[in-house]
Amino acid sequence: MNKSVPSKGLKLVVGLGNPGAPYANTRHNAGAWFIEALCKQQRLTLKNEIKFQASVGETSVNGQTVILALSNTYMNHSGQAVGSLAKYYHIPAEAILVVHDELDIPPGALRFKTDGGHGGHNGLRDIIHHLKTREFHRLRIGIGHPRHQSLRDHEVVDYVLHKPSKEDEMKIQQAIMLGVSAFPWMVTGDFQKVMQDLHTTESQSPPKSH
Repeated sequence: MNKSVPSKGLKLVVGLGNPGAPYANTRHNAGAWFIEALCKQQRLTLKNEIKFQASVGETSVNGQTVILALSNTYMNHSGQAVGSLAKYYHIPAEAILVVHDELDIPPGALRFKTDGGHGGHNGLRDIIHHLKTREFHRLRIGIGHPRHQSLRDHEVVDYVLHKPSKEDEMKIQQAIMLGVSAFPWMVTGDFQKVMQDLHTTESQSPPKSH
């Protein structure tokens, strides 16, 4: 893989999650699910790169090269993989997309945003620490919140580290496929269209059952 020279749009897309079979189907791995779906669509197999603490592959979208990666560290240390990849390939933060689970968004919903804090997400917290900036793009995959009222930290951890219900998993996977379909516009930097498409599609979806 040759070193890349950043251009408009994305050059690095990293999915967050915890490594290993016990975590593979948990809500906290929604970001990793997105990369796996993207690799399947791109017919790409990622290679474990110890120096990056990540599984990495390279693909081309509309003539633009983009690196896809899964962090092989635990969630709390996600910044190690993102930081080392960004440094090695000379990729600025504004050309990075981090895909992660989001408690504050219902299952089946996606949010694309640039900049912002970590919102209590330890993976984002560590990435901000390693990149020394918050100015990277995020694709937030809704996993829902266990209850409306405030929960203790250990209850939230228990929730994200468990498998979603079949109904919620179906909604999350549908959202991921929507994100995959919008991926070409993400790569080329048409972020306005991405946000318009993702949010318009969600607003037109059938009402959620309660």
